[in-house]
Amino acid sequence: MLRAAAWLTLFVMIGISLLLITKHFTQENIDKAEQAAIKKTFDEVMPNVTYSNQPYLDTKIVVDKATFNTKEPITFYRVRNNNKPVGLIVKTLAPDGYNGKIHIIMAVTPEGKITGVRIISHKETPGLGDKIELKKSNWILQFDGKYLTPDNLKSWKVKKDGGKFDQFTGATITPRAIVKAIKTTLDYINKQGDSLYE
Repeated sequence: MLRAAAWLTLFVMIGISLLLITKHFTQENIDKAEQAAIKKTFDEVMPNVTYSNQPYLDTKIVVDKATFNTKEPITFYRVRNNNKPVGLIVKTLAPDGYNGKIHIIMAVTPEGKITGVRIISHKETPGLGDKIELKKSNWILQFDGKYLTPDNLKSWKVKKDGGKFDQFTGATITPRAIVKAIKTTLDYINKQGDSLYE
């Protein structure tokens, strides 16, 4: 009995050691692949922008349940060229999608103009709510070039609610949640201003 336990312990230790060795030798490649995927997404939402820093390493993380209606962190990736701010790329979320949280990445210039928005994960209904993905429809592109100002604050809703943003037939909750999340994030950026780059 003791001998079997000793063999089992030995095999477990060997297995754990092999896993740790594999992780050690593959972690660098995993990190590089993740950084390449992040850079590709960054380039999609902030195209034609020259930057000299590594935004995925220059971050400000905010947890503000009162503002964002979630305990999850909102990550602000600071984009700089020669130490001058050229924009923010924000990983934010809509906590109130039809089937749960919708993770969003968006880019905003220092003047507050959206240069791009993409959905990075969601559980919305295929064929209805999943039209938020660029590969399914161009709905998400309607945010490009938009600003949030005191004059247009009330129009940041879906058309069904009296706003200017399209929704989908049979799936209003999903677009409503995304418009609200983007508006909330822009409002936060406008209020925080340059402090997000510090």
